[in-house]
Amino acid sequence: MAFGWIDEQAELRRSAGLVRTLRPRPADSPLLDLASNDYLGLARHPEVTEGAARAARTWGGGATGSRLVTGTTQLHAELERELAGFCGFEAALVLSSGYAANLAAVTALAPHGSLIVSDAGNHASLIDGCRLARGTTQVVPHSEPEAVRKALHTHEGTAVVVSDTVFSVDGDAAPLAEYAEACRERGAGLLVDDAHGLGVLGEGGRGAAQAVGLAGADDVVVTVTLSKSFGSQGGAVLGPARVIEHLVNTARTFIFDTGLAPASAGAALAALRLLRREPARAARAGAVARELHARLTAAGLEAVRPDAAVVSVRAPSPEKAVRWAAECRAAGLAVGCFRPPSVPDGISRLRLTARADLSEAEIERAVRVIGETRP
Repeated sequence: MAFGWIDEQAELRRSAGLVRTLRPRPADSPLLDLASNDYLGLARHPEVTEGAARAARTWGGGATGSRLVTGTTQLHAELERELAGFCGFEAALVLSSGYAANLAAVTALAPHGSLIVSDAGNHASLIDGCRLARGTTQVVPHSEPEAVRKALHTHEGTAVVVSDTVFSVDGDAAPLAEYAEACRERGAGLLVDDAHGLGVLGEGGRGAAQAVGLAGADDVVVTVTLSKSFGSQGGAVLGPARVIEHLVNTARTFIFDTGLAPASAGAALAALRLLRREPARAARAGAVARELHARLTAAGLEAVRPDAAVVSVRAPSPEKAVRWAAECRAAGLAVGCFRPPSVPDGISRLRLTARADLSEAEIERAVRVIGETRP
């Protein structure tokens, strides 16, 4: 029977406790949200929603075509200029998602004959980019600069090191300065995904590359998403102008995809301008993360110290992690639940988002619920 193997796969997922389900949320959910990626609390900010509405009224509901045909508006160009300037790069290119941005950057910057050195903790979008690229990929142990250095020394030609800046599972930061040093020893490029760093790290939330002095370097390319700190949707690649021009001409997820919807571009631009005006939001997100970690650890839970705004709490098993998250939800708290195959080390976790707009009372409530429902 066609697709009969799907039933076998479904049964294996059920027996392993790994079934995923969609759970539509209402617009006025009563849950305390520590599951989303809305780090700065901007998704519902009046300026951001008005930016989306105004863009839709002006430009329409969709981009109407690929960026190279009709999908580039003056709004897209404005967002690219301001985003590049804010993060300290020469140029930017906006795509329809952060996933598409990573596929574009990796595939376009790793041609046939090149070496891609990929951190073992990288996000699925970077991993998929490596799989689609024509270069050869070598996966190295998580956050080990010496392993990156050794991998680069095995190859004489073009090479690029690919890494998250902040890893989405445990919220730990990559050793970017050390990675850059290893790259420069061999003339390799450094490509990093700052999805979880933009808006949280760096001066006023300018990102992880800016925080370690790599912003604007001619051998560094950064991808970002507009769906986390900026409360919108879409992605972008930041880097030297010649790199961005190369992507415009070669990156398939840019050339053949419909442009980012104007409403998303308008919302992201409004969020960027708000963050520039209120830089303390970035520091607050980090402070909330550290406070959550301190209180969870004091309560006897195994939580990973956060480097940005992700707080990870270890669970005994996939089944217990799912039940723990469900009991948190029943108690009025929404938390993320990471389990195999989404976690590279096979250890299941609750994943908490530290939002800049969380109050002290909400932090206390979240810690209490997580502690009371622990397996």
